[in-house]
Amino acid sequence: MKILDWYILKRYLFTFLMMLLLFIPIGITVHLAEKIGKILDKEVPFGEVAVYLYDFTIYFAHLLFPLFLFLSVIWFTSKLANNTEIVAFLSSGVSYTRFLRPYLIGATITGGIALLLGLYLAPKASKGFNDFSYKYLKSRRAAAKVTNVLRQINTTEQIYVSSFDEKSKKGNNFTLEHFKENQLTHKITATAIRFIEKDSVYRLTNYVERHIGALKDSLVILRRKDTILNFDIKDLVPKIYEAEVLPYNELVDFIDKEELRGSSDIGRYKLVKYRKFSLPASVFILTIIGVAVASNKRRGGMGVNLAIGICIAMVFVFFDKVFGVMAEQADFDPIIAVWFPNIIFGLLSIYLLIKAKR
Repeated sequence: MKILDWYILKRYLFTFLMMLLLFIPIGITVHLAEKIGKILDKEVPFGEVAVYLYDFTIYFAHLLFPLFLFLSVIWFTSKLANNTEIVAFLSSGVSYTRFLRPYLIGATITGGIALLLGLYLAPKASKGFNDFSYKYLKSRRAAAKVTNVLRQINTTEQIYVSSFDEKSKKGNNFTLEHFKENQLTHKITATAIRFIEKDSVYRLTNYVERHIGALKDSLVILRRKDTILNFDIKDLVPKIYEAEVLPYNELVDFIDKEELRGSSDIGRYKLVKYRKFSLPASVFILTIIGVAVASNKRRGGMGVNLAIGICIAMVFVFFDKVFGVMAEQADFDPIIAVWFPNIIFGLLSIYLLIKAKR
């Protein structure tokens, strides 16, 4: 049976590789055609463009990894069915479960690659991809300026600025509030805040510090004050893709820190964390669905199987996106949002597998 195993395993891996080599250049071409105008206008060095396209390749491959694999399984399994090879295998006494073994071995290999990409390679590529986009492809003003930033920087303090410009490191209408046992103890306000990089201090204009007393408040009013504050400048310019660029260990620490701060984006960050493990699991589920759909010879050939496969893939993406948005913008548990599509399609894979055996 080793000959059968190697035959199917090689077809599994080779077809998946060919699918990547076919669609990734198309994706790069379409993306580059859309962005080439801005790249030429800003005279981006060729070396940076080459690195950007390399990062985009990894980013794009990781994003669509399960779907490429799913379509490749349907493609080559349909060819086996059309050539009556599967009938020959099963007629020789091989059980359908035994027939699945090389597919599961292939899913283990590709799932391991997906896990490696998600934990280490994709975050680095995502950082390069997003940094390049913010530097050259998006409006400088939109990329650099944020408004209405409210951040809890630790368990007792929170900060607010009405607007902050990352380029000049200057913000307006700054507030820092300190709490003790849920009671406001003192508050700092300023009409402007600016980070002085060479001295590593914050310059506050029209500085007012109020200490809340039991009977009387005390005030400190200064026209300008240079001081050290207990937060980092990047806390004023949160990026929505921040979690995507961190390796797993750093991501876990980052999420713990953001939970203590009460970040409003914690659902989005947890989605990134849980998807690193749900994606390899989806590789197994989609492999089984692909085999169950394509192993029967149908009137209409591979076209029918591919049509069915594309429909299933679109529904899978739809579920993934809908539940992802629910977790990001509502109080929906991120771990349920990530794993619910896998659970639904896992049950579908069991049903299709039982049906295929019959």
